[in-house]
Amino acid sequence: MTSPSTTLSLVDSDPAELAVDAIVIGVHSQTGEQGATSGLAGTLLLASGAESIAAAFDGRLTETLALLGATGSPGEVIKLATLGTVTTPVVAAVGLGPEPTGAAPAPETLRRAAGAAVRALAGAGRVALALPLPDDTDAPAALRAVAEGALLGGYRFAGYKTRPQPARREPVGEVLVAVPDAADATATAEVARAKAVTDAVRLTRDWVNTAPNELRPPAFADAVATAAREAGLEVEVLDEAALAAGGYGGIIAVGQGSEAPPRLVKLSYTPAGGGTGKRVALVGKGITFDTGGISIKPAQGMWEMKSDMGGAAAVAATMLAVAALKPSVPVTAYLPMAENMPSGTSYRPGDVITMFNGKKVEVLNTDAEGRMVLGDAIARACADGCDYLFETSTLTGGQVIALGKRIAGVMGTPELCERVRTAGDAVGEPAWPMPLPDDVRKGMDSDVADISQVSAGMDRAGHMLQGGVFLREFVAEDVAWAHIDIAGPSYHAGEATGYWTKGGTGVPVRTLVQLIDDVVANG
Repeated sequence: MTSPSTTLSLVDSDPAELAVDAIVIGVHSQTGEQGATSGLAGTLLLASGAESIAAAFDGRLTETLALLGATGSPGEVIKLATLGTVTTPVVAAVGLGPEPTGAAPAPETLRRAAGAAVRALAGAGRVALALPLPDDTDAPAALRAVAEGALLGGYRFAGYKTRPQPARREPVGEVLVAVPDAADATATAEVARAKAVTDAVRLTRDWVNTAPNELRPPAFADAVATAAREAGLEVEVLDEAALAAGGYGGIIAVGQGSEAPPRLVKLSYTPAGGGTGKRVALVGKGITFDTGGISIKPAQGMWEMKSDMGGAAAVAATMLAVAALKPSVPVTAYLPMAENMPSGTSYRPGDVITMFNGKKVEVLNTDAEGRMVLGDAIARACADGCDYLFETSTLTGGQVIALGKRIAGVMGTPELCERVRTAGDAVGEPAWPMPLPDDVRKGMDSDVADISQVSAGMDRAGHMLQGGVFLREFVAEDVAWAHIDIAGPSYHAGEATGYWTKGGTGVPVRTLVQLIDDVVANG
């Protein structure tokens, strides 16, 4: 199921003369002497890029917007009928917050503003964005942010409704971004990159939002394999027989409780000439639905467990972006897929499982299934050979407790964790490095196996860290690695905000693409 898409192009015409259904401008809040932003007339500050629009209103544009209630707060959108003052019938002012001192708004501010504005203008066919873009070395990053925000803010999952929805307006069909020179090579390259990356994010959202009865492991594997082959990637799919023969004990154990058998999908990208520099491996958790198995979850909120394959969806879609962008390093992805169900064939607390790398794991909680499938996939990636390994998963509720629903937790090789943090900051997907303490590992000692799957006392202290400590057992000593726990950021249950819509977010596709770019540039 594919969501409706928005097209985006550049334009260098006067914004006041564009023949569009609406034009978006930016406004800053202006702080008064008391340090509070007033909603009274004259307290808004027009952002650069919309000077000709303001001139057409004889300098009274911000005053009029303020009278309509505009405050300039980030993400606020106020619409104003132009009544023929300019070519477009509607001006939409999007808040950018206080004007930054001596600089253009931060890329993430622009990304969220573009997303909020395009979403608010659903129903319009063509929309132009006249947002502030710097004219220095920061210009490419700002343009990329605006393009990404516009393309993601207009996302809407196609859904399953059988009746027309009278109040449901279609997403904006076409977005024009006003720039000084629409033919500039750097600008056009940024738009092409934004299109490839946001296509991947949107596909991730589609997969996460799909009903779990339609995306069980075999169907998910087929969908990924089809998309990857069409993109020119090399594809290998291991079914349940191949997994059993290959010794993938973790994947088999988790998947054996479901009538829909597990899969392991491997996607490979090799640049022309074989590429140079480091080899990158990506691993993503693909639990298409997680009941908790025998250690069953509470019923409340279990429907959101359709998103437990968000890591695999993000990694698979990242590989499609890689195929489009063609970086000069080889990238291989490993997607373990299973459905964690309770049945007479489910794995049990007390079972001892032999993993792909030969380690024996004592199962204490079947709801800690993600680390079981990931352990096998990580060990396979290391056996195949890689220099950097980035793994992402909706692994622990402990991530949400520790860092909330917007900030991912990252654990692993300290230097690589810092690179993940830097990449996340650059693209608006924040991540925070967390430790892997020795006492947490000691608490996972098993009396009968090499390691317990969770703390031997079922202690939830350091729950997120337990996941990282467990996964470390399957990483080869010579491989730099980072585990990115996206339990919170991968799924947004609240109202739409910025370029996030309700449901799957697509985190951390943009971070992974940024990390691959970083490896290309810096090794």
